Amino acid sequence: MKIFFALIIGIVLGAAGLWLYNSKEGRSRMQAAGGQIESAAKSARDVIQEKLKLLDLRTNDFKDELAHTGQVVRRNARDAGKAIADATADARTTAAIKAKLLTSHELSALSISVNTTGGIVTLSGTVPTEDAISKAMLLALETDGVNEVISTLQVKPKNQKS
Repeated sequence: MKIFFALIIGIVLGAAGLWLYNSKEGRSRMQAAGGQIESAAKSARDVIQEKLKLLDLRTNDFKDELAHTGQVVRRNARDAGKAIADATADARTTAAIKAKLLTSHELSALSISVNTTGGIVTLSGTVPTEDAISKAMLLALETDGVNEVISTLQVKPKNQKS
């Protein structure tokens, strides 16, 4: 029954749309909208062409640059590449520290969270003793790519439950 009702509503809406489109007023509205869309498209195309000129992203520029240097590089692309390289370096650093935590007998990799941003490592979570905080920080500091270690580790003895 619901399907039948939905079908009837769809037919009524379709007929109303067709009537509006075929009416004189509907056609004039469609033509006005088409004109607005066309002018907006021309404006967007002009803006894009201007930006391409500013950034030297035109096809002829690519061909010339490829012929002379064998590569095409723009400033934003270089900055993006550097950001990607930094992000992967941070991920590698975090993974290396986590691997060291996994191999450590005194520290639990499951209870220590490691976050690296721009070579700055933050350790958080819980450890069983104050000595474990020192060991975790030393382990992190001895990892390539680490410039600084911040610890928010909390001492929570293993026999304590919460």
